[in-house]
Amino acid sequence: MRPHRLLVPAFVLLAACSGPTSRSQAQPPPLAQPTRAAPSDSLNMKASFAPVVRRAAPAVVNISAKRVVRQQVDPFWQLFGMGVPPSRVEGSLGSGVIVRADGIIVTNNHVVEGGREITVALSDRREFPARVLLADPRSDLAVLKIDVGRDRLPVMPIDDSDEAQVGDLVLAIGDPFGVGQTVTNGIISALNRTADPQGGAPMTYIQTDAAINPGNSGGALVDMDGDLIGVNSFIVSRSGASAGVGFAIPAAMVRRVVEAAAGGGNVLVRSWLGARTQEVTPEIARSLSLNTPQGALVADIWPGGPADRAGLRSGDVILSVNGRPAADTGAVLFAVAAARPGESMSLGVRRGEQQLNVTLRAETPPARPARDDWRVEGRNPFQGATVVNVSPAVADELGVDPFLARGVLVINISRGFAMNAGLRPGDVVRKVNGRDIGTVSDLRGALAAPAGTWQVTILRGDREITANFRT
Repeated sequence: MRPHRLLVPAFVLLAACSGPTSRSQAQPPPLAQPTRAAPSDSLNMKASFAPVVRRAAPAVVNISAKRVVRQQVDPFWQLFGMGVPPSRVEGSLGSGVIVRADGIIVTNNHVVEGGREITVALSDRREFPARVLLADPRSDLAVLKIDVGRDRLPVMPIDDSDEAQVGDLVLAIGDPFGVGQTVTNGIISALNRTADPQGGAPMTYIQTDAAINPGNSGGALVDMDGDLIGVNSFIVSRSGASAGVGFAIPAAMVRRVVEAAAGGGNVLVRSWLGARTQEVTPEIARSLSLNTPQGALVADIWPGGPADRAGLRSGDVILSVNGRPAADTGAVLFAVAAARPGESMSLGVRRGEQQLNVTLRAETPPARPARDDWRVEGRNPFQGATVVNVSPAVADELGVDPFLARGVLVINISRGFAMNAGLRPGDVVRKVNGRDIGTVSDLRGALAAPAGTWQVTILRGDREITANFRT
C-alpha cells in the first residue's frame, strides 16, 4: 500500500524561515481547552440504558415455528410410482413483542408464515402455544395470541407521539441467532425510508444502525421512554449479518394491525387515498418549478373517493402529510394506509404556484361493485380460471392498482383450458369476441354463446394483448 504523504502547513514553514520574532510579533496564546473531569458521583458513573432495558425487555419474547415443506422428487422415480414428494419439517426462530397484557403479541409475518406449531417463550422462560389472529404479508406483520389464564403479562406501550427524529437513541431487543435475549443500541439513521423487501407494495421504514441480526426479526425497536417505535423487520447486508443498515416497521402501522386483530378482524383493511400517484422525477420537478424532486404527483382521482372529497386535483403535488415532508409517493401512500378510518389528515399541496393545505378524511376503500367470484367452466378459453370484479377494496386486498385493473380480474388458474391458453393471475379481461367486458356478468354473457373460435383481449401490466383460440 502506498503511504500517504504528511504535509506541514505553509504558515509553519514561513514561521520557521523567518527567524525569531519580537515580543510585538509573538503569536497569541493557544485557546483554552474545555475542562474535562472524571465523573464525580456514582449516578454519573452508572449512567446507562439499564433503566430502559428493565422497563422494556420483559415484554420481548422468543418465537419458534415449525412448518412442513414438501421436497421435489426426481422425475425418474415418479415413473416407478414413487410420485408422492417426501416432506421435511423446517423451523424458524424470531422475536416478538407483548402489546396487550392478556397475551396479544406482534411479530413479523415471515417468522410464523406457514407455521403449524408456533411456540412463544417469555422472558421468564415459560412457554405457550400460540395461534395467529391476523397475518398481513404486505406489512410483514402478524398478531399472535397465547392463553395465559388470569395472568397479566408485561406490556410494551406502542408509541403514539410520532415525534421520532433522525439521531434519536434507540435500542433493538430480540433474540439474534437464538443465543437468548440481546440488547443493542444505536440511533435512528433515517425516517420514511421507502423499500420493498417482499416484492409487493412499497412501505416506509425506520432505518437504524442498532445491530439487527437473524433472529431479531419481529423484535422491538425501543425509544428512550421504553416505548415501541418499530418492529425490526429486515437488514441490508452483503454478508447476511448486521452491517448497521436495519429497517423497522413504524409504530403507526403496528398499532393499526394490532387494533384490527384485537377487534376480531383477520385482515387489515388499509385506508386509501383515492388517487393514483406517481414519483416526482427531476424532470417533472423542473417542469413544475419545484426546488427539489420530492412528494407525490396526483395523476388520477377516483370519483367520490377521499382525495376527490378533499378537493385534490390531477396535477397537484402532495409535499407533506400532517406536517412531515413526504419524500416520495410511497411515503404518502403509507402514511394514509396507517391512518385509522375516520381520522383527519392535513396534506401540504403544491398546485401551480400556490401552496395549499387540504384536509383528507381517511376511509377504507369501497367494495363496489360486488366481488362476484366465479370459477369458469365450459368449453371456452377461461375454463379453470377464477375471476372477480375489481373494486377498490378487492384491489387493496390483492395488491393491484384499481385505476389500471378496472373490470374483471383473473385471480387464480387451475386445471383447464385457461392454463394451456397462457392466462395468468393478474390479467384483466377487456374483450371477448369483440364484446366489451366490464363485469363478471358481462363475461358470463359473452361465454354463454357457443363458439369454435375465440378472440380474447386482456390487459397484462400496462400491455394490452389480443389472441385467438380454438376450443
